[in-house]
Amino acid sequence: MAKIPYKTYLSEEQLPQQWYNLRADMKTQPAPMISPANFQPLKPEDLHPIFAEELCRQEFDATTRFIDIPGPVYDYYRTYRPSPLVRAYNLEKALDTPARIYFKFEGNNTSGSHKLNSAAPQAYFAKQQGLQGLTTETGAGQWGTAMAMSCAHFGLDLKVFMVKTSSEQKPYRKVVMQTYGADVTASPSNTTQVGRSILERYPNTGGSLGCAISEAIEAAVTNPGYRYVLGSMLNHVLLHQSVIGLEAKAAMDQLGEYPDIVIGCAGGGSNMGGLMSTYMADRLSGKANPYFIAIEPASCPSMTRGRYAYDFGDTGHTTPLVKMYTLGSDFIPSPNHAGGLRFHGMSPILSQLYLDGYLDEARSAEQTSVFEAATLFARVETILPAPESAHAIRAAIDEAIKCRESGQTKVILFSLSGTGYFDLTAYSSYLTHTMTDYIPTDEDLQKGFATLPQVPEGK
Repeated sequence: MAKIPYKTYLSEEQLPQQWYNLRADMKTQPAPMISPANFQPLKPEDLHPIFAEELCRQEFDATTRFIDIPGPVYDYYRTYRPSPLVRAYNLEKALDTPARIYFKFEGNNTSGSHKLNSAAPQAYFAKQQGLQGLTTETGAGQWGTAMAMSCAHFGLDLKVFMVKTSSEQKPYRKVVMQTYGADVTASPSNTTQVGRSILERYPNTGGSLGCAISEAIEAAVTNPGYRYVLGSMLNHVLLHQSVIGLEAKAAMDQLGEYPDIVIGCAGGGSNMGGLMSTYMADRLSGKANPYFIAIEPASCPSMTRGRYAYDFGDTGHTTPLVKMYTLGSDFIPSPNHAGGLRFHGMSPILSQLYLDGYLDEARSAEQTSVFEAATLFARVETILPAPESAHAIRAAIDEAIKCRESGQTKVILFSLSGTGYFDLTAYSSYLTHTMTDYIPTDEDLQKGFATLPQVPEGK
């Protein structure tokens, strides 16, 4: 085999022209969203007051395998896609492993992450509907930045509710969003009824994605001409993120490689779902049998210690009920540095695949271990990874070490979903040995489980 280049770039002509809808090939469909009022399945029109209508249609589409990427979205994708597939030669050398390690690098745009892949179509569909603006939440700030960029491009207003802990850790993320024209508020805030309610119950809280989602939804439904957009978890978001997996597979096919192990960090599921999409299609059809690993923070262990149950997607209980792995919508994680993974639930698609055994393994990692991996990766591969992405690096390193110990030569693929240049407070904490690990006790988790809604049996 010819020497594999360090970076493999597809041409613009090879940029996928369609998104891949994994649900069309799933053996068991995720359970439907249901109303918390009567526990009946929702229809697309039930979500029209919250989301743009085309997004509602995509959310409920379980049969169309490929969906065309609209021309204006495709043109916007071309400004930063295709993204490179990288052979991590230096990491392999540092680990002295026979494994061949690849990563799909999604941080090569101003948002610093994969989030732009869904932000662009969500803004486009809102503009096509004639809306004035959008509201959203953001944890680490990458989704908020991606939405600010997309709204500026398509000519929409944007209101962002940023998790308070993250806004304090990363104030310059707010500046970037404001540069693109977004209005940014630390959440929970006094600007919404649900925010005031959360602050009454938890006056010193650093917030969570669940809190910020509640505020963003309230702001959307109380402002005419606005709708809400979500950066992870939902079916239509994983649909848009399938461009990651489609490109990764095309590039690896070009190199004559196929992954034995596919790894992604998981908070809501968009990054993991996007990378694994086409490889999961191979698994479901019996063409191949890659091993899938989702890795999450030990401080917010939705898959590894959560329950598979119907739950609200937000702390304020304003969303429909979604069946997923969850810690309970009232669970507020400790203020660790992986803000984008601090969500109590998980994508219904990933949850169903994990339940059915197609997503092979969920594991968790303490943040000091994650930053150990991030620091090694930065030193040998030159890219400073986001704390969220560093979870995938941690798992990839662990798998590569297993190969060293066993002598097996496996191909490992992971998603480097974003950069960490706004996370220097976190890196400083690690380097000065002031970073601590927090793992919730069973008693802590039970408090969240106690708030799960009582849904009739059979649902």
